This record gives sequence, C-alpha cells and structure tokens, in this order.
Amino acid sequence: MAGRELTSTRSPRVKAARRLAKRAFRRRERRFLAEGPQAVREALALDGVLTELFTTAEAESRHHDLIAQAEGSGVPTFRVSGEVMAELAQTVTPQGLLAVCAFVDVGLPAALEPPPRLVTVLAHVRDPGNAGTVLRTADAAGSDSVIFTDASVDPYNGKCVRASAGSLFHLPVVVGPRFDVLIPALKEAGLTVLAADGAGKCSLDATLDNGTLAGPTAWVFGNEAWGLPDEILDAVDEVVRVPIYGGAESLNLATAAAVCLYASARAQRAGEPS
Repeated sequence: MAGRELTSTRSPRVKAARRLAKRAFRRRERRFLAEGPQAVREALALDGVLTELFTTAEAESRHHDLIAQAEGSGVPTFRVSGEVMAELAQTVTPQGLLAVCAFVDVGLPAALEPPPRLVTVLAHVRDPGNAGTVLRTADAAGSDSVIFTDASVDPYNGKCVRASAGSLFHLPVVVGPRFDVLIPALKEAGLTVLAADGAGKCSLDATLDNGTLAGPTAWVFGNEAWGLPDEILDAVDEVVRVPIYGGAESLNLATAAAVCLYASARAQRAGEPS
C-alpha cells in the first residue's frame, strides 16, 4: 500500500511536514497538517488539496480504503514508524493518519458572490478549539461562509482543524480581512450585520419576532473572555444578546454561536419542507 517507509525524525520530508505546526511556515508554504481519517477523507473529496499522506502500519490496515484512494489520486504516501508519527502529530494519542494539505481559503469577494444568506464572522477569537467548534457549528447550521478577521486565530492551527471535524473542507473560509473593510462589504452584499454580545440591547427573541433573522444575515462573534471591541459594536447594524433564563452568568462562545446560527437557520427556512 504505502510507499517508502520513513523511520527517522530527521528525514527531510518529516522535517518539512513537522515545521507546518508553526504559523509562519504554514503561511509561507500555504500548506497545513490535518490529522485523522475524517480529515483525510474530507480533504480527498477536494481536488488537489491533499498533497502528502503519512500513515503507520496499524492505520494502514484499518484505513486501507483511504490510503488506496489517496494513492489512486497520485498523492505521495509514506509509511512511518510510531516514533515519526508521534513527532508529526499534534495530539497525545495520534490516530496514525496525517495529511499535508494545501490551503483551502478563498478571498472575500468569492465568499460574497453570489450574495449569501448566512455568514459567520469570528472577530478577535483567539482560542483555536473555540474557533474550530464554531466553524463546525456554522457548517451544520448552513452558513454559506466563515470569515476569520485579521485579529483572530489561524484556522489552519492544528487544534482548530481538529475541532472543525472536517468542516474546514466543506464551506468557503476567508482569512484575514480587516473589520473596517469587512463590514461595508457585508452590507453591500445585502446582509444585516448582527453582533452577539451579552450586553446587547436587543434580545435574540426580539430579532426572531420582528423578522430580522429571516433575511440575509451575518453574525459576528467575539472573544469569549472580553467580547467585541467598541469599534465593532458601533459598526454593526444591531448588537444582540442571547437571553439567559436561568442562573448562569453567560454562555460560552461555541454555545452562543450555535443558538444564534440555528435561530437564523430556522427563520430563513420557515415554510420550507423539513
């Protein structure tokens, strides 16, 4: 199945892949690491995205179909020792499959053409696990794209890629626009821009009741610890809070995003067959 076996952590191929754990090298080479069978399967579904595949003998026996598919697509595939996989992987217990993938992000104009119905924006979100979970949630809720502003975490961070559970490969992702450029572009595309913030004057229930969420909407989510800066809150069309009916102080970022995005998804699909 797999090609030549690599047993040394000093192998040039291993070293080249391992340095993609650092953002500077990812940006320079426009490649990143994706670990596990699900990520490999999703990457293989996109032409030219998976560029190299590393596998252990154990993983090769368990996922021979994926490896055969990769080899059939002309992807260089290498069997590696457990020591080498431990060096490459960014998890405590590696799954034995690790892919080198080309960046999949698109430019902002491409993400807004044709005009989308639902867009998810991550602004000043620094935790990669949270960011990946929101990306996964946005995918599940039918968001047309996910935008990481210039002050947010790198979506190709290994923890973010894992937390997205393959959703990074499913929908357009935009990386790095400044907010002063992004907000006018969203509004020009016909989107109502809503910021989720616990201090918002308008409740999510009210935005549902008044029909706001039935139209094209962009949701902006901020840092879990300190929320969104004033310049963003001042620039959006409305600041919306998720109502707390019990005694909890607040919702975490991923939960708040899920509530807001699914509220929009339901409002936009009202009357459609389930």
